[in-house]
Amino acid sequence: MTTVHEPTATTAELSVWPASTTESPHGDLSVGGVPLAEIADRFGTPVYVLDEAEVRDRCRTYRNAFPDAQVLYAAKAFLCRAMAHWMAEEGLGLDVCSAGELELAVTTGFPAERIVLHGNAKSPRDLETALRLGVGRIVIDSPSEIARLAAAVGPDGHQKVMVRVVPGISAGGHEKIRTGTEDQKFGLSIADGYAQHAIARILDQPQLELTGLHCHLGSQITSVKPYLVAVRRLVGLMSRLYEQHGLVLPELDLGGGHGIAYRPGEDALDLTALARRVRVELADACATAGLPVPRLIIEPGRAIVGPAGIALYRVLSVKHTGDRVFVAVDGGMSDNPRPALYGVRYAPRLVGRRSTAPPARVTVVGRHCEAGDVLAARAGLPADVRPGDLLAVPVAGAYHLSMASGYNLVGRPPVTAVRDGTARLLVRRESLEDIRGRDVGL
Repeated sequence: MTTVHEPTATTAELSVWPASTTESPHGDLSVGGVPLAEIADRFGTPVYVLDEAEVRDRCRTYRNAFPDAQVLYAAKAFLCRAMAHWMAEEGLGLDVCSAGELELAVTTGFPAERIVLHGNAKSPRDLETALRLGVGRIVIDSPSEIARLAAAVGPDGHQKVMVRVVPGISAGGHEKIRTGTEDQKFGLSIADGYAQHAIARILDQPQLELTGLHCHLGSQITSVKPYLVAVRRLVGLMSRLYEQHGLVLPELDLGGGHGIAYRPGEDALDLTALARRVRVELADACATAGLPVPRLIIEPGRAIVGPAGIALYRVLSVKHTGDRVFVAVDGGMSDNPRPALYGVRYAPRLVGRRSTAPPARVTVVGRHCEAGDVLAARAGLPADVRPGDLLAVPVAGAYHLSMASGYNLVGRPPVTAVRDGTARLLVRRESLEDIRGRDVGL
């Protein structure tokens, strides 16, 4: 009797999965040495899985690519106490945009001086918390923040600040995540002079120390060119500030937005090329302007945690409507709003069993009462996909749970970490008791 082995996943199919991913003969995938089906059975579904080694490896890749730069993890991508701990151990700083993110990090033990606070509309609590905890930098995003911050610091206080400027560059994977242009809410424009005016006001506040310029062009940028243009424009502004005020700024923050692939074959930003060409562009621009080269700061978020995460869902129903097949799962837009917000596409995969059925194009939908609750349109899954099956969605580490909602009161999923054959719980599932406990009126 001849044993016929079913084909396993190709290297290309697993290219967007963590490097530790392996496939067993019976069709299950393991990440960090732990079978995904085992995680689903142990913790229930939906459940998110983070490969700790993948996160740490990506931190080290950034530090090696930018050895002279300060690398800040953009906490908005996803933050929990374990993530803050990993970032601290790997030598990264943090970029936060609220008192909540800031306090979670500091109370976990993250050094406040390695944290930068930014945001287009910082609340009084945000600023008070930042000053109380001793945050390293505060990024000023509007003129009104200058007087508010100076008053909060007090005449005898001291706070290092940066100014977020708008370089007038359109870059990013979707119009809703392009933040370097003139027609959005972030930053102060170089072109109309608002940035220069704000900087002059900051220089009149002795308790505020201006350390550099900050910009963020957008998200899911896969080309190096926009960053090079940003370097030229920001160094141009630095040159004018030197001529007008004799000001030499020691820091230049290019933000993040480094694009990653969500499906096999998609483009991603070439980090090695980015580091090499930005370094050359910055040195050349500063030499031309007669300025010393400032220390570079970058803020990757998605590029560190996105590819390290997997979302696991259980199939609840399969429905044939006309020529379309809808595969409904037990999660959806409450734990991943990105498809509804930006129309992004994923490559879900059947795990836990081997199927010999031919592939079919299906629409993976969530359980919520919205027609737009679609997790993956025209996804390729076996034609015999059925209720009870387990689906895994790779590249699920960023902007899923950080943007999760309480829609339909289904509760947010738990987060687990895998490493060296062991899975552990990082964030528990939100329960009905949690939801009910917040509801104090009747």
